[in-house]
Amino acid sequence: MAGITSILPGAGAFTHRGYRLFWLARVFSTFAALVISVAVGWQVYDITRDPFDLGLVGLIQFAPSLLLVLVTGTISDRFNRRMIISICQIAEGIAALVLLLLTWHGSITVGQVFLILVVFGVARAFLNPAAQSLVPNVVPPQDLSSAIAWNSSAWQLATILGPVAGGLLYGISAEAAYGAAFVLFVAAGIAVAFIPKPAQKTSRERPTWSTLIAGFEYVWRTKIVFGAISLDLFAVLLGGATALLPAYARDILQVGPWGLGLLRAAPGLGAIAMVLFLAFRPVRDHAGRIMFVAVAVFGIFTIVFGASKLVWLSVIALVVMGAADMISVYVRETLIQLWTPDEVRGRVSAVNMLFVGASNEVGEFRAGTVGALIGVVPAVVLGGIGTVLVAALWARWFPQLRKVRHLDAPRTD
Repeated sequence: MAGITSILPGAGAFTHRGYRLFWLARVFSTFAALVISVAVGWQVYDITRDPFDLGLVGLIQFAPSLLLVLVTGTISDRFNRRMIISICQIAEGIAALVLLLLTWHGSITVGQVFLILVVFGVARAFLNPAAQSLVPNVVPPQDLSSAIAWNSSAWQLATILGPVAGGLLYGISAEAAYGAAFVLFVAAGIAVAFIPKPAQKTSRERPTWSTLIAGFEYVWRTKIVFGAISLDLFAVLLGGATALLPAYARDILQVGPWGLGLLRAAPGLGAIAMVLFLAFRPVRDHAGRIMFVAVAVFGIFTIVFGASKLVWLSVIALVVMGAADMISVYVRETLIQLWTPDEVRGRVSAVNMLFVGASNEVGEFRAGTVGALIGVVPAVVLGGIGTVLVAALWARWFPQLRKVRHLDAPRTD
């Protein structure tokens, strides 16, 4: 596999067997989770015909990450992360199997679906910090930025194809969707089981309130990490327009359901294109400045999208937004992993994943609420302006983050 770097200079992470298995596991499990998400949404709406229940589907899965944030990161730092991931994927596989069996018997209820979604939410709450923290254990520092970029590509690939596959499979039958998800979770669990035992500095501190909140304390003390996490929180909180895409497709661009699918896929296509570009041309210098510019570009093209009434311009704007967001994710996640000691990495990752989840969920709520109050177009345009202002303010308030240059070691010179 060493020859891959001569083809893709930024693919050094794939020269490590452990990372190749980890990447496959993430593709399989993320794909399965999105198939489940689409299938459950269709099934719940088929049963109740109540849009409010669709909102509960997302909320129920996010709530465990919020409620267990102090526990999930601590567990990731105290126990073998590979084992945690395996257990979580087994739990998700069992949950998918239960959905399959209940649907097959024709006895499934919305209450049962919500209870099973709680299991998914709890499993994901423990899995995400462990998975984020495992990456630096399976690749050396010089290949970490490559690993972060390809991790994001796995997520984006699943984001584009997973919902489509979920819809097609559910069109065959709900059992087909849940059965496929079960097989993918099993495949992910097998891949993780074959990852060579990684080196990990586990925390031996006795669990106390101080150790539980160590992730928050470390984020607050380390301005580069705090700046990176908070930048993403407020940029996405203000600039997120995903929740309003149906309104654009129906009322503004008037493109119907097929157009909505195109709009939803456009950011992912931009992100995938940027991952491939970064594979050939990784960020070598001025990483902090590049991240701030990417966030500003994201905000500018959010404004363009918000004001556009042309389908082609709206799609281009969304593609650029996805590409800019990918640059920001690539730099931010690499910096967070590099600047966090392994013994607290799980707790810091739990905080990071909580902020990412909150920015997406609350950002969609903000967009919908503001859109209802002042109109869809002003809500998106003002959100884009806010994102540009956040990039400018954070660049001024966090000079250490702005001055970070390299992504192969925690340094600023």
